[in-house]
Amino acid sequence: MTRYSSDVAFTPAVKAIQSEKGSRQSYERVEQSGWKTTVTPELSAFLSTLDMFYLGTANAEGQPYIQYRGGSPGFLRPLDERTLGFADFAGNRQYITLGNLSENTKAFIFLIDYVRSRRIKLWGNARVVEDDPELLDLLSDPSYSGRVERAVLFHIEAWDINCPQHIHKRFPQREVAPVVEQLQERIQELEAQLATVRQAGAT
Repeated sequence: MTRYSSDVAFTPAVKAIQSEKGSRQSYERVEQSGWKTTVTPELSAFLSTLDMFYLGTANAEGQPYIQYRGGSPGFLRPLDERTLGFADFAGNRQYITLGNLSENTKAFIFLIDYVRSRRIKLWGNARVVEDDPELLDLLSDPSYSGRVERAVLFHIEAWDINCPQHIHKRFPQREVAPVVEQLQERIQELEAQLATVRQAGAT
């Protein structure tokens, strides 16, 4: 029986190792304050900026699998205070995630913002929805080129903000492209000025 929301991750085996390694006391204080179990404004704002995340599932034997999911910014969105949803796009047709969820609904979402060095971990259960046109329309983005095949709903059990250590900075193309364009325009301006100066010096 669980007492704290963090028990979803801090199993007896994990707590035993924390005790052995000397971190148990500090995490006991974390348990008292509790991990969050509902969508907060902070989580909602974090989701609205992300165009990717990692989804973890496992089969009936416990074999884990992690899949990258991408879409337009905010494609993983809150549907109510305990549920997130996203459109599942056509891919390589291996269907490992779908197969895993058909026999084991436990799932994990790992969110990371490489630009701002932030990450959030969510534990919960997921299910696939293929016969709800209204839900698919709600989760679809007409401006995104991916073909929606189904929806996946994620019921949150607990979530926690992870420390920012060792997150290497990476910048998405949509943020880098305008900067590069400005630099290229400036280079063209300077090259034109240099050509004018050289031409004037040659006469």
